[in-house]
Amino acid sequence: MNPLNPKKLLLTKWTAVKPISKQKHFLVSRVIQPDLPTDPVLSVEIEAVFSKVVQVIAWRELQDESVWRQGWV
Repeated sequence: MNPLNPKKLLLTKWTAVKPISKQKHFLVSRVIQPDLPTDPVLSVEIEAVFSKVVQVIAWRELQDESVWRQGWV
């Protein structure tokens, strides 16, 4: 997998290897900025494509290929 940059994750597409609440395809809808601009980005909001349910996850979880695949597979 290519290295991920948290600042470039906005609107990227992801597929859950194991569906989450019967949802498989997700979109990064928001990169949550830290309180201080010098602090690193820690989390993102992902939105299920069909149900529009939003959940917050640590952006580094997206690097785990046993859980997430980049793009809609």
